Amino acid sequence: METKTKKSAMDFKIKGNWETQAKALKKKFPELGESDLKLEKGKEMELVSRLAKSLNKKTEEVINIIKKGQIE
Repeated sequence: METKTKKSAMDFKIKGNWETQAKALKKKFPELGESDLKLEKGKEMELVSRLAKSLNKKTEEVINIIKKGQIE
């Protein structure tokens, strides 16, 4: 089961408008800086890793937080 979680995390893609989502994350987590929220195309997992480190959360937790805020 852990392998499935890791695989789905590696396949994670940001959907919707990232700028809007980043603003919402910044509002919810004021400790995040602009550099924490910078998204480069195709580098979603780098973003997730930075957020996990800054928020002191696991990768899966950060992915779930982002997914909850995504606009389909």
